[in-house]
Amino acid sequence: MSVDDPTEFPHAPQAMKRSPSQPTTLAGANQLSGARDGHGAPVPALSRNELDLAAHAAVAALTGGLSPASIFMAAQDWALHMMLSPGKALDLVNRCAMAYSELTEHIQVAPTAHWRAEPVSEDPRFSADSWSRWPYWLYRDAFLQVQQWWEAATTAIPGVERHHEELVRFLVRQWLDACSPSNCIATNPAIQTAAWRSGGLNFAVGMQHWLEDLRELAGAAKDDLASPSHAWLPGKDVAITPGKVVWRNALCELIQYAPATATVAREPLLIVPSWIMKYYILDLQPHNSLIHYLVDAGYTVYTISWRNPPAAFRDVGLDDYLRDGLFAALAQVRLRHAQPVHAVGYCLGGTLLAMAAAALFRDGRGHELKTVTLLAAQTDFAEPGELGLFIDASELAALDALMWHQGYLDGRQMSSAFQLLNARDLIWSRMMSEYLLGRRSKPNDLMAWNADTTRLPYRMHSEYLTRLFLNNDLAEGRYCVDGRPVALSDIEAPTFVVGTERDHVSPWRSVYMLHLLTHNPLTFLLTAGGHNAGIVSEPGHVGRYYRCVTRPRGAPYRSRRDFLAQTTPVEGSWWLCWNQWLREQSSGEVTARAVDGAFCDAPGTYVFEK
Repeated sequence: MSVDDPTEFPHAPQAMKRSPSQPTTLAGANQLSGARDGHGAPVPALSRNELDLAAHAAVAALTGGLSPASIFMAAQDWALHMMLSPGKALDLVNRCAMAYSELTEHIQVAPTAHWRAEPVSEDPRFSADSWSRWPYWLYRDAFLQVQQWWEAATTAIPGVERHHEELVRFLVRQWLDACSPSNCIATNPAIQTAAWRSGGLNFAVGMQHWLEDLRELAGAAKDDLASPSHAWLPGKDVAITPGKVVWRNALCELIQYAPATATVAREPLLIVPSWIMKYYILDLQPHNSLIHYLVDAGYTVYTISWRNPPAAFRDVGLDDYLRDGLFAALAQVRLRHAQPVHAVGYCLGGTLLAMAAAALFRDGRGHELKTVTLLAAQTDFAEPGELGLFIDASELAALDALMWHQGYLDGRQMSSAFQLLNARDLIWSRMMSEYLLGRRSKPNDLMAWNADTTRLPYRMHSEYLTRLFLNNDLAEGRYCVDGRPVALSDIEAPTFVVGTERDHVSPWRSVYMLHLLTHNPLTFLLTAGGHNAGIVSEPGHVGRYYRCVTRPRGAPYRSRRDFLAQTTPVEGSWWLCWNQWLREQSSGEVTARAVDGAFCDAPGTYVFEK
């Protein structure tokens, strides 16, 4: 049976149930777009001229989805208000004069100052001792002064819109990161040392690395099993926890894992991963697989494996992911066990779970959920962090046109945006290491998973960006499920929320805002690491720690600052803390359940879709 034909599944997404003769070229154009009317409401893309959409799509393709208009408006806002701020301009002139005077003094003493300790800075680009030698310390100090000057020049200007200020700071940071002396052969001592010791071989090896990356980028190495993205294969090297696909529709597969203990917790556990990533981020190798850990801890574990949507899925929206994904999978788990479920959502899957939980309690079906766990998942998008740099009406119009043209947002386009947020480490430092020093990063399971990109359907991503990021409908009670609004305050189930300290996707300060939206018992845990590595934080992982506090029902709100100041860090993996919490919320144990009614073995079929 082919999984490409949605008519073969009894619960195919409604958007896929159309006549074969129905045109699909503009099928998604009647959905929400980034454009706004005079009252701030979304403008259906069909009402926008097709020629305009094509023009926007062409520009967005050239700019990687960035809106030139958004950048221009931010720069204009900053420049005009700078002209109206003579005091700020005078302060910047004074800073420039002081920096020039200090630099001149350094040049004069340079012949006798062959060694100079690094200024107070946490910049890892200049952490090597060789940066303290002449003339490299001069390059370093001059660059850090320029960086500090631009930081002052792009902040605290009266009248500049906050979003515009953040965008200008971001653009200046990209420019400065590109111009760093650490990226240049003539000014980086590590590159010169490597060239001297290898006789220039590092440049030859770096050129080979560059040609390999160029070849893979062009698609020539897409099926090359030697490439880093194929070094770890699902079902062979990763995603190897024993289990079976017990249910499937056109949108997702449901995997049940084989028990590893004689008895298990009475209530099963359902994991809802994000569809912007392959689910096996939670099932890498046995030693760092959260799913494997839960199975060994004595739980009946299910997970959803989302399909990698093709262009034909352009009309699949958030309602489809909710109805034909989460609700359908939950119904299957309940059918097999007749017990309330420990529901776990990761990233966007957690946002979807929050919507579903609010709808279930609104409709009197809250008894279906025993607990709700949200891992690095935002529910209030008022402070989306650096991702908010790419979210405004102009930017969404550009993205909407690009997705309208393709039918989806490609995984490489999405990963490029994430790389820009941390260009210093993910772009420039990597290029310096691999192309100039000739050092190829050794692939690991997390890197391989990150290279296994997915696509996002046009309608779903447009709705997600407009209704959640731009309008914040879920937090403000305007998001509708089955035609009626849902409120997070309706959720009565005990909730466990995990944030990660260095999260660029779901900043923990934004995740923490759920405290203001619910009154049920809520345990908040902040762990070391980023959006992915912070969640994949197995016991024994060196350098891991977490802070955890439970807010009882009716307790007063505690600010994020107070949470940090008053909560003592605990060394170790947060998995242990969460497991203890799950056990406290469970109602005893039963004999382990065998896996039956299987379609195929885990990791299933959808995980292999490219």
